[in-house]
Amino acid sequence: MPQENIKASAAPRGTSPRATAWTARDTTWMLSLFGTAVGAGILFLPINAGIGGFWPLVLLTVLIGPMTYWSHRGLSRFVCSSSIRNSDITQVVKEHFGASAGKAITLLYFLAIYPIVLIYGVGITNTVSSFMDNQLGMLPPPRWMLSGVLVAAMMAVMLVGERFMLKVTQWLVYPLVGILIFLSLYLIPSWNLASVGELSPGGNFLTTIWLTIPVLVFSFNHSPAISQFSVSLKRDYGEQASAKADVILRNTTLMLVTFVMLFVFSCVLALTPEQLVEAKALNLPVLSYLANVHDSGFISYFAPLVAFIAIVSSFFGHYLGASEGLKGIVRDIFQSQRRNVHTGRINRFVIAFMFLTTWGVAIINPSILGLIETLSGPVIAAILYLMPMYAIHKVPALAAYRGRASNIFVTIAGLVAMSGILYGIFG
Repeated sequence: MPQENIKASAAPRGTSPRATAWTARDTTWMLSLFGTAVGAGILFLPINAGIGGFWPLVLLTVLIGPMTYWSHRGLSRFVCSSSIRNSDITQVVKEHFGASAGKAITLLYFLAIYPIVLIYGVGITNTVSSFMDNQLGMLPPPRWMLSGVLVAAMMAVMLVGERFMLKVTQWLVYPLVGILIFLSLYLIPSWNLASVGELSPGGNFLTTIWLTIPVLVFSFNHSPAISQFSVSLKRDYGEQASAKADVILRNTTLMLVTFVMLFVFSCVLALTPEQLVEAKALNLPVLSYLANVHDSGFISYFAPLVAFIAIVSSFFGHYLGASEGLKGIVRDIFQSQRRNVHTGRINRFVIAFMFLTTWGVAIINPSILGLIETLSGPVIAAILYLMPMYAIHKVPALAAYRGRASNIFVTIAGLVAMSGILYGIFG
């Protein structure tokens, strides 16, 4: 991976060994980013990605690695390009694009991530309630009480501090990776290799790739945590932050592609195309469907555990992004009214707002996953893929990164992802 030099707080010429040497803190950040990406969506990913056949999935596996790495690297470099210490993505946008653009992108950034936080409040409540009822044979507490305790517990981890959050994520992600590997190997005796010999017609093959890319983009998306990740590295490494981020993001991508796609392939090969279509029609997570067709008590026991760990670990990263966006919105409101910006008051307001709204939606228990994807999807693709590439083209502090083939690749991938999403909504 080439090391590039850049003005401001990106990697200067002659990157120091300190920026590229791997540390224990780098491991915790890698696991945190991994946990942000591997949310509850992984339970539906094998169905959505595998329904088009085996060979399209192979090509998608080849594409998703560079797509994930280069897009998140671009977003991190954008945050690191700021000349202002401790500036997050909302402040960097304002610095480079002006106040009006900064307000608009801050609002879109918040609207892309905040609904996912809400749905995780619903998901964690349903998962724990179902586990207590079906696996433990216990009567769950009233929904308002159970959801309040669970949401408060997840937020409490965030409020203790960054280091504690990273440590808890590390504790969660290790068993998550272990369970994913174990389940992938557990399913090998059930593999049906008939799909390996089936080739889709050229038009169907390309259509499958086009419509599945958005699914993979959002299943591997850890952009909500990238801003605070980059801010933390700027604080610790200064001008070497971008080089350090490149190393951590590269290893995060390798970890994601290896473990997630192994799980996806194993699930896809353990089911027939007809079963995948049925699972999608029933709107069941892949492990729940496998438990039904395999009559496996083992899978039915581990399915809620995987869902619990995936939801909690992903909640942390999405809460970081949503709270950051909300703080930026409130800060802009105060500044537009020429009022003093009281950081402590803003923080308390954001905490109260996030808790009360997440708790309220968890109590109501709406079925809004499809709505979340349609609202969040295009905005996430634009912010993660297109905005950093536009910034590289326009912002002087990022001039050293211009003229790279990876920029063209990320731009095309972003446009393809957005077109696939919009086709899924309106087509």
